[in-house]
Amino acid sequence: MSPRAAGSSSIPLTTHEGAPVVVRRSVRRRRTVAAFWENGTAVVAIPAHFTRAQEREWVHRMLEKLRLQGVRRSSGTGKRRPATDAALAAHAAELSAKYLGGRSLPSSVRWVSNQNSRWGSATPADGTIRLSDKLRPMPQWVIDYVLLHELAHLLVAGHNAAFWRLLEAYPDTERAKAFLEGVSFATSRGLSMDGQENDGNSQAPEEKIPSGAR
Repeated sequence: MSPRAAGSSSIPLTTHEGAPVVVRRSVRRRRTVAAFWENGTAVVAIPAHFTRAQEREWVHRMLEKLRLQGVRRSSGTGKRRPATDAALAAHAAELSAKYLGGRSLPSSVRWVSNQNSRWGSATPADGTIRLSDKLRPMPQWVIDYVLLHELAHLLVAGHNAAFWRLLEAYPDTERAKAFLEGVSFATSRGLSMDGQENDGNSQAPEEKIPSGAR
């Protein structure tokens, strides 16, 4: 069952990719419905006065908008993001083959929810890799960088010159590092990268409610 926010509905939901969903009712929201990502959870913000039938209709509609937005943002290929651990492991194998000559062979790759201070981690002794689920709403090129970073750690444990040479073939290394540094800076200042209600965030799918349905 999906986690629930205080004051939200009790409908258990997940996205198409298996991420948890929270339905958040707001007395301040009257004319619009919005959907956005918040710490790895898909949030659908609806007016507090919605009936259960309206809630079901709009949650379905907005989750589909959020899914399509994610597809458009994912590296321009239209490929679905690796949502499950199995898909993530398969994607890791593709990245290893493309950028590391297939030399990095993890024993397992999985999403985890208990990494609050690191985007990813690797254990060379047993070949395991873990990615924070806080990466899920980020651009695919950022996720790929973190995954390649951990794959490289299975070959070189430290952050020495040999390690960084392994990542030279990936074209978005510096761009992704800058992106993650920006997210970390904002988080450390108590700023939300997603927006709590996202009323002013043009990146979040938002739709006006027809006057007859309010």
